[in-house]
Amino acid sequence: MAPMAQPADRQASPGAWPIALAGLVSLAVAMGLGRFAFTPLLPMMLHDGVVDLPGASWLASANYLGYMLGALLCTLQPWAWRRWHGLPLLAYASLVRAGLLATGALTLAMAWQQPAAWPGLRFAAGVTSGVVFVYTSGWCLSQLARLGVPGMGGIIYAGPGVGIVVSGLLASAMVAGQWRAASGWGVFGALAFVLSASVWRVLRGGAERLAPLAEPAAGAAATPVLQVPRHGPAELAMFALAYGLAGFGYIITATFLPVIARSALPGSAWLDLFWPIFGLGVTAGALLATRLPPGKDFRLLLAGCYGVQALGIVASLWSPSLAGFAVGSLLLGLPFTAITFFAMQEARRLRPATAASFMGLLTATYGVGQILGPPLVAQLLRRSANAGAGFALSLQLAAGALVVGAALYAWLCKAHPAPKR
Repeated sequence: MAPMAQPADRQASPGAWPIALAGLVSLAVAMGLGRFAFTPLLPMMLHDGVVDLPGASWLASANYLGYMLGALLCTLQPWAWRRWHGLPLLAYASLVRAGLLATGALTLAMAWQQPAAWPGLRFAAGVTSGVVFVYTSGWCLSQLARLGVPGMGGIIYAGPGVGIVVSGLLASAMVAGQWRAASGWGVFGALAFVLSASVWRVLRGGAERLAPLAEPAAGAAATPVLQVPRHGPAELAMFALAYGLAGFGYIITATFLPVIARSALPGSAWLDLFWPIFGLGVTAGALLATRLPPGKDFRLLLAGCYGVQALGIVASLWSPSLAGFAVGSLLLGLPFTAITFFAMQEARRLRPATAASFMGLLTATYGVGQILGPPLVAQLLRRSANAGAGFALSLQLAAGALVVGAALYAWLCKAHPAPKR
């Protein structure tokens, strides 16, 4: 007699948690360390005299340019594989493993005291983080959906927040111990290898792999194409534009938060805690996203998240004090990866057959917004009477971009209503 089938959640729980936690750690390494460790280490680099603010802006932009290129490579992959037959059909999990190793090596290499090499290293780290982000999202969300617990996907997006908290607290301890920035890069590189090793065995298997565009799955040739919902290019472009505005809206504060705080509160003992507070907000927001009841329109949730981030920026502008920066950091962080989770879930609805490719396009658009932010700050700092005025104008533009993005999502909800779920 066949054993009685268990409920979906009972069957999913043993495998779902390792998958979700592996995704969390992967994004903690690729994003929280590989990308965002630069933010808490930037004050140390400035103190060491190895970089100035304009140079730091260009280093940040090199990383964001690489992130955009990595995402674009993921977007164009199905077309390239259709044109050039014989390219390897690598599994998503294998690509994530390779990306984690590259992240550790590139982070460790920043300890090398060769400033001429830093833009290239930050660029390569950006490419790697974009690839790891897209394929971690694709692998984890697909695996969790197959196990019947798609809502657990929000857990993986707590990873960047965890990485930010860890890197921020470690950097704060390094500042207290008067460490040099090079030592900080070395510690973060070693930590990336340790964390990657902890999830290495979980990151394997699954049917998710690179494939040519429109390649039918085995036995699926007779599936009617008309069963797949169709969404026009205008709708997809507007959604991508709105998502890209989030990249511009948050990046100025996220990149320069410790520097802005030092400019407004010189000598405060709390300066190095604003970045970990941001990371705690990121982690809490991602976990809260998993508790939302199903059936919500992700675009409305995205609009609300943009509003919260805009309020966080306004809080630090309105009150450049200890309380203002703490509240601003928390509000900026709460929706940070919840935005990503909602957008990636919407990508699966809009483009179910090529979700990873559309995720890559969204990530690339987000990267464009990130690229534009730091050079704009560098120009405003040059043209402003002082650093405070330049940062204030930059933050005003960032908040305005988030408001515009929220309005675009509201318009999409009205013009293209989502089906009932």
